Amino acid sequence: AAPRAEAPPSRPSWRFLPALVPVLAAATLFVLVRPGASSQEQEARDPWSANGTGGTPGILEPTRSKGLQPRLDVHRQAATRTERLTDGAPAQAGDVVQLSYTAAGHAHGVILSVDGRGTVTPHLPDPGDTSAPLERSGTHLLPRAYELDDAPGFERFFLITADAPFELDGVMAAARVLATSPEARTAPLTLPPGLGQTSFLLEKPSP
Repeated sequence: AAPRAEAPPSRPSWRFLPALVPVLAAATLFVLVRPGASSQEQEARDPWSANGTGGTPGILEPTRSKGLQPRLDVHRQAATRTERLTDGAPAQAGDVVQLSYTAAGHAHGVILSVDGRGTVTPHLPDPGDTSAPLERSGTHLLPRAYELDDAPGFERFFLITADAPFELDGVMAAARVLATSPEARTAPLTLPPGLGQTSFLLEKPSP
């Protein structure tokens, strides 16, 4: 298990769970071959479906329209199934979550999280000093799942996108400032020009 980026040695950490991804991919393929359902019905029933179009593991759905906006989704593993969470959903320590992104045409990006302890954790790229190349179309799983630690209050994920590569220094600095702010649950990151952002909040028990 990899330690959390800025966590003191004594605190519980994110656990990276690479073995979870093949399980989720297999579940996706099972949904794809189920007959007799429309693409809308499949998506409503199982967020891991690829709209009945076929596809490869790690690709959840194709681009739907030219007006699609970048999107970050969080899925939780529950026993033998997965559920796509809504923004602001309750969560707790020990929940295993999988992130996915929709770049909507943007070529480069970063995914990070801030929590109720003021900790900033990079999720994509990991490690790296510059933004990661993104798949411009479709919705794509990150290669690892994560077990939430016991940071209180909330866990908030950010997807930062751009059309060209960018350095992470400014993004990480903005995340550290926000993480220690009273508005960390709701305020946007103060980013360098040319970068877009979207976020996803999980509410966790407060102390």
